Amino acid sequence: MPKLNENYQNVKDSYLFAEIARRVKVYEETHPEKAADIIRLGIGDVTLPLTKSVIEALHEAVDSQAVSETFKGYGPEQGYAFAQEAIADYYARNGVEVKATDIFISDGAKSDTGNITELFAKDNVVLVPDPVYPVYVDTNTMDGKNIIYMNGTKENDFLPMPDENVKADIIYLCSPNNPTGACYNKEQLEAWVAYALKNDAVILYDSAYEAFITDSTLPRSIYAIEGAKKCAIEFCSLSKTAGFTGTRFSYTVVPEELVFETSNGGTLSLHNMWNRRQCTKFNGTPYIIQYAGAKVFTEEGMKECQENIGYYRENARMIAETLEKKGISFTGGVNSPYIWFECPKGMESWEFFDYLLENAQVVGTPGAGFGENGKNYFRLTSFGKHEKTKEAMERFNSLF
Repeated sequence: MPKLNENYQNVKDSYLFAEIARRVKVYEETHPEKAADIIRLGIGDVTLPLTKSVIEALHEAVDSQAVSETFKGYGPEQGYAFAQEAIADYYARNGVEVKATDIFISDGAKSDTGNITELFAKDNVVLVPDPVYPVYVDTNTMDGKNIIYMNGTKENDFLPMPDENVKADIIYLCSPNNPTGACYNKEQLEAWVAYALKNDAVILYDSAYEAFITDSTLPRSIYAIEGAKKCAIEFCSLSKTAGFTGTRFSYTVVPEELVFETSNGGTLSLHNMWNRRQCTKFNGTPYIIQYAGAKVFTEEGMKECQENIGYYRENARMIAETLEKKGISFTGGVNSPYIWFECPKGMESWEFFDYLLENAQVVGTPGAGFGENGKNYFRLTSFGKHEKTKEAMERFNSLF
């Protein structure tokens, strides 16, 4: 009989968004006459199609596969050089220097933020914010690691800062944050980098929503902070930036400077370890996807993406305007696609989820799914269609 990874007993039976889908399905089955009226502003999936230059690139890449001279088979596990260089150029245009060879192309930030745990021993102390993207917690729970929490609250604008009395080895930061939409400024990130360097810790920095930042004073990369290459790994994705939720393209930056001592007095490079892991367990992102993804990072490609992001920003404005009108406290919606607000009438988040679904046929995400500090909060996304978002806010307005 095999010995199982019993840490799975400590993971919730249902992933947050699976539970949301289950509840919606039950509602549809019991209220079939209202099923068509449901507006989904919960899971962060996009609704606009891929941009013109991306579609053209996909066609070019597909056509190249029909010709022997341009056909591509197995590609490098790290990603094609043209894609790595396109990303490095994008960083440079935003004032940050990243070596192309430090960039690893993958199929999703969710995959990489989960898989990166393999590089670290089980006896590390993992520090995560609460509320937090569930994958950070679940993957470390599955691995049996010791997780401690730092509180994100209304009082600190949902941006927890280092506590010198707490010693952590691995630190998860997400900015702009999922779920709260809050965004760290330069001074705050400098404090986190200083903490990590002092404690020989590693920051796992999720910047999946960096393209939504409109405030030029806010860092779009942890590497805008001096010293970060010695203590931080950065994850990013085209899922929301370019609508690649179904196309799958992400990248992880693991600087060569990330070298740490081992128990036997030697050293190990996280860059080399991640490279070895990917070569063993990952066969690379498809050439067709990488070719199209590289186009996103051109000036023309990013201009098209920003037009789509502008569409979503208008949705965020409509949601924020409704909450302001009702005097409901919220964060996000300006430098982030997410709006995080206090549940009206003192309701807890799952109670409010059911209330909103039952009375307005609007689906959002209960804050309790992101941690203890989210139990009285709720998340809406700006990724719907204008007309649906407007209708949802009109229904919301009539309830309160």
